[in-house]
Amino acid sequence: MSTTKRKIELLCPARDYNGAIAAVDCGADALYIGAESFGARRSATNTTDDIARVVDYAHLFGVRVYVTLNTILYESELGEAERLARRLIDIGVDALIVQDMAYREMGLPVELHSSTQMCNMTPEGAKFLEECGFSRVILERALSLEEIKAIRRATTVDLECFVHGAICVGHSGRCYLSRSQSHRSGNRGECSQPCRLTYDLVTGKGETLIKGKHLLSVKDFDLSERIGELIDAGVMSFKIEGRLKDDNYIKNVVSYYRQKIDAALASRPDCERLSSGVSKVEFVPDPKKTFSRSGGEYMYSGKRAGVASFDTPKALGEYVGTVAVVGRRDIKVVSRLKLSAGDGLCFIAGDSVIGTNINRVEGSTIEPNRIEGIKAGMEIYRNHDHSFTQSIERSRTRRTIAVSCVVEVSQNEIRATYTDDEGNEATAVRSVELEAAKNSEQMASTIKEQMAKCGDSIFHLSDITIKGAEWFVPAKTLAEMRRTAISTLASKRVMQHIAHDIRLDSGTAQHPLKRLSQHYNVVNSLARRFYQRHGVEHIVEGLDSWSSTYGERVMESSYCIRREIGQCLKRGSTLRDKLYLEHGRHRYLLDFDCAQCRMSLIDCSEPENRVKR
Repeated sequence: MSTTKRKIELLCPARDYNGAIAAVDCGADALYIGAESFGARRSATNTTDDIARVVDYAHLFGVRVYVTLNTILYESELGEAERLARRLIDIGVDALIVQDMAYREMGLPVELHSSTQMCNMTPEGAKFLEECGFSRVILERALSLEEIKAIRRATTVDLECFVHGAICVGHSGRCYLSRSQSHRSGNRGECSQPCRLTYDLVTGKGETLIKGKHLLSVKDFDLSERIGELIDAGVMSFKIEGRLKDDNYIKNVVSYYRQKIDAALASRPDCERLSSGVSKVEFVPDPKKTFSRSGGEYMYSGKRAGVASFDTPKALGEYVGTVAVVGRRDIKVVSRLKLSAGDGLCFIAGDSVIGTNINRVEGSTIEPNRIEGIKAGMEIYRNHDHSFTQSIERSRTRRTIAVSCVVEVSQNEIRATYTDDEGNEATAVRSVELEAAKNSEQMASTIKEQMAKCGDSIFHLSDITIKGAEWFVPAKTLAEMRRTAISTLASKRVMQHIAHDIRLDSGTAQHPLKRLSQHYNVVNSLARRFYQRHGVEHIVEGLDSWSSTYGERVMESSYCIRREIGQCLKRGSTLRDKLYLEHGRHRYLLDFDCAQCRMSLIDCSEPENRVKR
């Protein structure tokens, strides 16, 4: 019977080097980070040298580093993309997260992870990727638990899913809404987030049903209470969204999910965390106190209403209470929370949302930085907790590796060996002539005290064995030996082998489809060759390369406006007319596929020149 345990990974975002270190220190098992280019977050890029520094630090704890190269590639970019990928491999990154199949054709000696931008939603699609040599499939955020289980039954490949953060309302990699309104494309790392804008919902007869609401803005993800279920369903990597978030967000949310995953692992002896070390933070993590659009579970339990945030796309934060009285400069509030100067508040009444900071607090009276528009009866939310933020910033966060130490002393030699919890060891030896100790118990105490002083290293002493305490050893000598051994052990950890699952494409797998539409984002010869090798007979050039998206489906979503407003066609809707979304000159027909329970947006914004197919 195999005794190999399943490795469970907390995968965390890193905007830059400092964010990466914060994530590692707070308990990340793996990081995903953007390189200089070709990542789906154009404003979260890092030089190869900075990523090399991240790799060196992360590998001390056995933490993996994955680099996002998950945009589509045009023909002129293939050479540059391959050179960048190979430089990243040379500095020791553990995997590349990719969307474009050109990378599969490059023969790269590294794990390839199939980005969620590949719209990984079906057992057939995931099985195909596994057979083509991908080491991991990153699941679309709109999947339910039952759909995840179905993919697991069809595959053995590692499965990764998002558990926290912002949700793309469109199926990942199949959304061209930004591209339909500008030259900025999500498939090129430049999404302008038009899903967070206000839209009017109008009928084909021109009747406005809803005006000026954020009809495509959905709440953030929070599956923190579902970790155990997802482990049991076969997911091994749990991903936090947020490569554009600040370090306080990273520290808070990563620490919170570290605790949640550890609690789930404690009752599952067949599983263990992927990396090493113990993280200690001096604050109580609470993800509700950092940026969150009132997190929910989206479609985890199946298609449902109540997932949108029509009034605002911003983070409202914690519910505080209501405005009781409005004065000339201050207001009285009925509050269930203790407020303080520096807090950020949102005041809401109907369509009105007002944000401001607190200048002063005296009991139930607060003086806001701006009072215009605030009225009695408004609901109050706190989207910035100044005291909590300060507690994070002042907190010392540290991650350490447990080591045991054996000190052996004889008349002619001192030997100190440190061994970490993975079996790496380092020994310092001194050849000296020693005298007998006057008090062996005191000498043993001195040795223990000196060898436990790990200082600002990544280690903490968990156990020590002392042999030969009857010989006197100067404290200075012990300190020198400790520093030497610990430094050597740290160097060994940087160089230790991290197991990788690098797979080849046998070329025998057959793609589930014979024809790929423009929504499969094939825009270069290598990707085209890949699909043709795997049985695809006809490939339409990717929609991103078209001069216009007029008449085309620019978003497909598991979210449905009809369901959200109580007008589901499968449940006896009285609203039978065609529906459109309008924002300025942009107009989209809503197309409803009730069989699959999906909604699509068709671009009806007439361009000056229609595209020629």
